[in-house]
Amino acid sequence: MRWEGQTLESEDPQALPGLSRIAGFIRSTRTPEFSGITFHEVACRSALNRVPAQSAMPFDWTVNPTRGCLHQCTYCFARRTHEYLDFDSGRDFDTQIIVKTNVVQVLRKELARPSWRREHVALGTNSDPYMRAEGRYRLMPGIITALADSGTPFSILTKGPLLKRDLPLLAAAARSVQVSIGVSLAFLDADLQQRVEPGTPTPKARLDLIRAVADAGLDVGVMAMPVLPWLTDGDDHLDELFGRLAAAGATAVTAGALHLRPGAREWFLQWLARDYPQLTGRYRQLYGGGSYAAKEYRQWLAGRVARFRTRHGFAGPARSFRSTAPDIGPGPAGPQDSPAPTLF
Repeated sequence: MRWEGQTLESEDPQALPGLSRIAGFIRSTRTPEFSGITFHEVACRSALNRVPAQSAMPFDWTVNPTRGCLHQCTYCFARRTHEYLDFDSGRDFDTQIIVKTNVVQVLRKELARPSWRREHVALGTNSDPYMRAEGRYRLMPGIITALADSGTPFSILTKGPLLKRDLPLLAAAARSVQVSIGVSLAFLDADLQQRVEPGTPTPKARLDLIRAVADAGLDVGVMAMPVLPWLTDGDDHLDELFGRLAAAGATAVTAGALHLRPGAREWFLQWLARDYPQLTGRYRQLYGGGSYAAKEYRQWLAGRVARFRTRHGFAGPARSFRSTAPDIGPGPAGPQDSPAPTLF
C-alpha cells in the first residue's frame, strides 16, 4: 500500500485512471467485508462545495465525504460525476468509492473562517453519507459536531439506518442549530426495491429508521422518489406508501416522477430492458429522449400525490431536500380517480 501521497499537493502516477490527477491521493484499498469494492482514500483540499448559482437546489452549500455510492441505485442522478475521474457511471460508480479521509479537519478550518456566514449545508446530495462505508470510516460524527459547534444549520438525506448510531449527536446539535433529517423511501415492494436499488437497506429497515428519528424527537421528512411510471405510480401503492410513512412518524413527504438524466439514463434503461422489456418503448415515448417525463404525466401524478398526502395528514407544503409482477398498464384508476393520460 502506498502512503507517500498523504501531502495535499502530491500526485500518484500509479493510481487508477483519473486518480493520478487528484492532489492528496493516499491509497486504494480493499477489504473482505466489502467484496468487489475498492476504496480510494484521498486527502481533500476543501470540504464545503458551493452549489452553482444556476442550480434549482434550495441550498447553496454541500458536504460530500465520499464519491460513488454502494447503494447501486440504477436511477441515481449523481452517476455522471464519476466520469470526471475517468470512471464509468455504471459499475465503477457502484464499486470505486472515493473517501475524503481528512474531511472533518478540513471542514473545521473552513467553518472557522471569518468569511463563513453559517449558511445551510446539505449532506446526501451526491453520495449517501450513511451508506455501509460510513461504518468503516466514521466520518459523520465529526462532520455533525463541526457543523453544530460552528453554528451552521444542516440537513441530511439518507437511505441508511446507520444514521441511528448518531441520533444522540443529532439531537444535541438540534438544540443549537436547525437540523433537518430526510429519509429516502419510494418502494414498499422489497423485490422491486432490491432489483432497482440492490445495495440499499430494505423498506422495513428504512421505516424503522423513520420511526427511530421521530422517537428521538426530531422531525423526519421523506423523499418518496423516484416514482416509476407503470411500476409504482398506482393508487394502491401510493396509498399504502403514504399510510406507512405516516404511521412511522414522518412529518412531511416529497414525491415525484423518475428523472432520467445523462449518466443515469443509460443504466436505468438497461435495467428496464432486462427486467421489464415490455415497458422500454413506453418509457422512451414518455421521456422523449429527455430527462423528465412528459408534462401531462407529471401533472397527472402530482394530482395523485396531492390526494394521498392530504388523506394521510401531510397537508403542509411539500418539503424539499437539496435527493408479484406489477401492473404495467396506465396508473390504475379507482372509482373516483381519473386514469393516466391516454398517450401513455
